[in-house]
Amino acid sequence: MAGIALGVAALIVVLSVMNGFQKEVRDRMLSVLPHIELFAYSGGGGPAVDPLSQWQSLVAQAKRNPEVQGGAPFVAAQGMLARDQVLRGVQVRGIDPAAEKNVSGLAGQIKRGSLDALVPGSFGVVLGKALADGLGVTENDTVLMMAPQGSVSPAGFSPRMRQFTVVGIFEAGHYEYDSGMAFINVEDAQRLFRDSGSTGVRLRITDMLEAPQVARQLAQTLPQGYMASDWSRNNRTWFAAVQTEKRMMFLILTLIVAVAAFNLLSSLVMTVNDKQSDIAILRTLGASPGAVARIFVIQGALIGIIGTVIGVGGGALIAFNIDVIVPAIEHALGIQFLPKEIYLISKLPSDPQMRDIITIGVVSLIMSFAATLYPSWRASRLQPAEVLRHD
Repeated sequence: MAGIALGVAALIVVLSVMNGFQKEVRDRMLSVLPHIELFAYSGGGGPAVDPLSQWQSLVAQAKRNPEVQGGAPFVAAQGMLARDQVLRGVQVRGIDPAAEKNVSGLAGQIKRGSLDALVPGSFGVVLGKALADGLGVTENDTVLMMAPQGSVSPAGFSPRMRQFTVVGIFEAGHYEYDSGMAFINVEDAQRLFRDSGSTGVRLRITDMLEAPQVARQLAQTLPQGYMASDWSRNNRTWFAAVQTEKRMMFLILTLIVAVAAFNLLSSLVMTVNDKQSDIAILRTLGASPGAVARIFVIQGALIGIIGTVIGVGGGALIAFNIDVIVPAIEHALGIQFLPKEIYLISKLPSDPQMRDIITIGVVSLIMSFAATLYPSWRASRLQPAEVLRHD
């Protein structure tokens, strides 16, 4: 019973912590990335429409869906930043600072400078903190931004480039974006990248988890020549890896419950061997093989049920209060599991999900019940005459 309870509790706590880390990383990603993006494509072989020229009407139409909260235009492109002898490849996003506040929390992540400093024609840039540290720049320094496309002349290929002034530094808490993303004004991005960057409209919705369904709904109502893509589709590789890791962790930790179920089986088998004479007496008094089997099924099922209930209760109690339990352990032992100097997340997150808890409980009950089948069958097959002859 204790083994089953321990296995169930450990499984619930570990999966809740994994859910917490996934939620923490997802929220940090979506503080920079949009929930839904609207792109233009060339349908029927014709030229693609320009979403930037009519982005306000696109947002107004998208807001007819009650889940859509706001929208903003963007230009997405790949570029390179140079400072002295240092080069860095970056993802460049051209944004409208006023409208960007409706779709992301970028403005609140600015550590130095201001997002409003991205004035059209000023060629200012907002860099991630890790990227700025790598380039050795700070606010008011200049960097050279190069576009992958350029012009070909008799002297050779010359990339398109422009000097930008660092007007802000942001920190999203996600290293991939802090080290490889730069934001400039959408009009400056159009001038620099011209037709080499992709353009579209970013949307923010009420519930980010409903993004796939909302994207499908919007795709049916958008004007011809537009398509919708949600954040889970754009980052499917990362989330698929996380889901695979979670499934493997579930299978590995389920072995703890399986070991406890095996202990239950061996315990019942020893009970049957120890109680052979008592079983024989019950059979001679008229108990049927089925009645004898039910005795051990009920005994094993009760152990499994009680152990599962204790494990679910204990695991849920720890998972829901891990933000109190872990700091207390750290204070008592004088250690810190996630130092702020090393990890961006300084506390252990937990996100218990009822679906996981129910699944764990059901799996534990099934294993416990399965462990009772062989001992109960063996008890029902005992022959009273053979047992009592040797007693």
